[in-house]
Amino acid sequence: MERVLIANRGEIAVRIIHACHDSGRKAIAVYADADANALFVRLADEAYALPGTTPAQTYLNIDAIIAIARKAHADAVHPGYGFLSENTDSAQVVLDAGLVWIGPSPHTIRILGDKVEARRIAAEVGAPMAPGTIVPVHDPKEVVRFAKEHGLPIAIKAVHGGGGRGLKVVRRLEDVEEAFESATREAEVAFGNGDCFLERFLDRPRHVEVQILADTHGDVKAIGTRDCSLQRRNQKLIEEAPAPFLSDAITEHLKRTAVAICRKAGYVSAGTVEFLVADDGTMSFMEVNTRIQVEHPVTEMTTGIDLVAEQLRIADGGSIADLEPQLHGHAIEFRINAEDPAHGFVPFPGHIDDLHVPSGPGIRFDTGIAVGTDIPDQFDSMLAKLVVYAPDRDACLRRARRALAELRIVGVPTVIPFDKAVLADPDFASPDHLGVYTRWIEESFLPRIDPSTLTGDGALHRGGDGRPMTRMWIELDGKRVELGLPSAFAAGVAAGSFAGGARAADSVSGGTETADDPSADPDTIVSIITGTVVRWLVDDGATVAADEPVVVLEAMKMETQIPAPHAGILHTSAAVGAQVRFGDRLGHVESA
Repeated sequence: MERVLIANRGEIAVRIIHACHDSGRKAIAVYADADANALFVRLADEAYALPGTTPAQTYLNIDAIIAIARKAHADAVHPGYGFLSENTDSAQVVLDAGLVWIGPSPHTIRILGDKVEARRIAAEVGAPMAPGTIVPVHDPKEVVRFAKEHGLPIAIKAVHGGGGRGLKVVRRLEDVEEAFESATREAEVAFGNGDCFLERFLDRPRHVEVQILADTHGDVKAIGTRDCSLQRRNQKLIEEAPAPFLSDAITEHLKRTAVAICRKAGYVSAGTVEFLVADDGTMSFMEVNTRIQVEHPVTEMTTGIDLVAEQLRIADGGSIADLEPQLHGHAIEFRINAEDPAHGFVPFPGHIDDLHVPSGPGIRFDTGIAVGTDIPDQFDSMLAKLVVYAPDRDACLRRARRALAELRIVGVPTVIPFDKAVLADPDFASPDHLGVYTRWIEESFLPRIDPSTLTGDGALHRGGDGRPMTRMWIELDGKRVELGLPSAFAAGVAAGSFAGGARAADSVSGGTETADDPSADPDTIVSIITGTVVRWLVDDGATVAADEPVVVLEAMKMETQIPAPHAGILHTSAAVGAQVRFGDRLGHVESA
């Protein structure tokens, strides 16, 4: 196995390229048009274009990927995470083409990827589980019946999902229909299958997972635990290893259960078994992710085991019989997403104008970006992962604060200000307990902070033309001062098109919004993201209440609802399916 085709993009493609090169293998990249100049394309030994622009036309197009694999004389396909990584049919197509699939068998992917079947296997080995359905549900009425029988809250979860896609938590019966439709739609878009099942949702649990490695010789080993409780919209934001403040009894029970589930399923390669753990020690099996996880680096940092290299070695027939994980120190990973935490974590495509990466002992930066990288709106919002290691958790927190202070990304808003705020919060940073849980951000953290404090210096997307603002320096009384100027104005200054300092100053100060700026009109419904109009929640001409959600937009595989600015009569202008930019006019509300 010498030539590995990477059926993925971004930072995970870069990570696999590194593992290939470290093990003396050639790395072959495939890329969509939007990624033609991406870092992973430049680092690969060879790169081939995929036809089309959407995920379905590119990274989910197994036929095109196989055709390229043959053209490039590849020996194997590594799917990374997301896209084809948990797709049974795609794994089988790769094997049928005579290539090595770097991951578990199609059969294992199928039985564990089907969350209902995975629950059955977990029950057979005695794993603890919350009540749930054993078959997919196809109607909101079924959801209501389940909720009335088992109580609220409940989780609607994609049968073939992962990464929080197609997962909605329902806390009120009146929200069932919208949540069910949204979950099935997200599942269909992300995984090509909209089937969902139901599960009783545990309030305030921690999300704890066990990293597994298994080879073709029958060896299955638990490599370590991770805590992934810090989530927003069911998407993990901060992860750490080992899972802190768990008793030895709970840790060992989770590891034994994870090994038993994977052995029962005939698992091979790297995988993760996920659990919920309540404050009282109650545990509930969630699912098995049949792929490498986004958060795998924290386990690598605390065990010294290169999990991606082990995937390659296992796929090549290697044994893990002599692999003995030795836990040391503590590691925390921060997912650096192109999202604006000051405005509800809405995703933002854009352009990377500047990048400064922290350095020093215990710092790792897994990235898919560089200065000049374009961040497209068709794909996930994650730009990079900052991973920090230290001898213990307290030292790791101190080092993480320093690293985040050094990290600088200019051109798109990121979650860095949120990460800094979390590290200052006693619920997360306490030396003797972990006070966060899976909905801590929505229920505890955000309600007690001023969102404006989560704006960072990278959030330069609010120029008048909707493009990134330009960073300029001036000297004021001998002190260097930084300015963020709208792109159009900065370009005018550079071209000398503004006559006179007073005139230029008037253009910058903008005491009032211009007539061309949609946000200047209090009746206008303005897009807060760059993305696609998915649907209007209210008919044109209908009466709406103030702050009532009226339209749903999708960007970077996430849905965002935009509310009415005030009560009145809704008039829509943006069509369903239309591509809109940040600040675009979507419609308006006429005062009643």
